Amino acid sequence: MSATLSSLDAPLRVLRLFGAEVPHLPAPCVRVTTIYPDQLELAFHDDLAAFEAWREALQIAPESVSRGVQSGGRTHVLEAEVDYAGARLRLVGYAAIPTLAKGRSRAEVAS
Repeated sequence: MSATLSSLDAPLRVLRLFGAEVPHLPAPCVRVTTIYPDQLELAFHDDLAAFEAWREALQIAPESVSRGVQSGGRTHVLEAEVDYAGARLRLVGYAAIPTLAKGRSRAEVAS
């Protein structure tokens, strides 16, 4: 049997709550899927400040954020998850890692 729209009630309810309670926060890319029917994903591309604004508003501790790199070292990724109003909320932030000029070390660029 295929999923129905009602199976996505928890993440859709949280999205409605956010629209009413924190409309001033930056708009994310929103993902709701029948693969994870209880999850709401909010993604921020090239805007880690927006990720941080949401993290602070949701009172997610900074040490709860996992950090990683993908795309062959070209993209920095921040991720955090929290249960919120009956849904699993997943925040994801992506940002390009500046490339280094050929022959220069990261220490030279930082100075």
